[in-house]
Amino acid sequence: MARIAGVDLPGKKTIEIGLTYIYGIGRTRSKSILHRAAVGAEKRVSDLSEEEVARIRQIIEDEGAVEGDLRKEISLNIKRLMEMGSYRGTRHRRGLPVRGQRTHTNARTRKGPRRGTVANKKKSASKT
Repeated sequence: MARIAGVDLPGKKTIEIGLTYIYGIGRTRSKSILHRAAVGAEKRVSDLSEEEVARIRQIIEDEGAVEGDLRKEISLNIKRLMEMGSYRGTRHRRGLPVRGQRTHTNARTRKGPRRGTVANKKKSASKT
């Protein structure tokens, strides 16, 4: 099992898919890394030699932020928006969709489960 950027890559997967387990690397970036490292995309992670792992690791380090650095950078960007008081920052603070989606219906992922306001109301007493 190869360990790159602090992540253990799954041994049974191909290296192209295995690299996507690293935060900040998707399929396209994975393909370009493997092309520059001269490693076959169909090769399994468990079949990689130490030299190939070292080349991949070096390219990822040279290319830019992945894993912890990238997560930190993104969280700092969101914090900056919230401190500025921008529209996007206030949406982040309230836990609502940031990119213009409708919220009258849908948006349950950001808003959370529905609150049962109607269910909790007392039933009005009937006339006697």
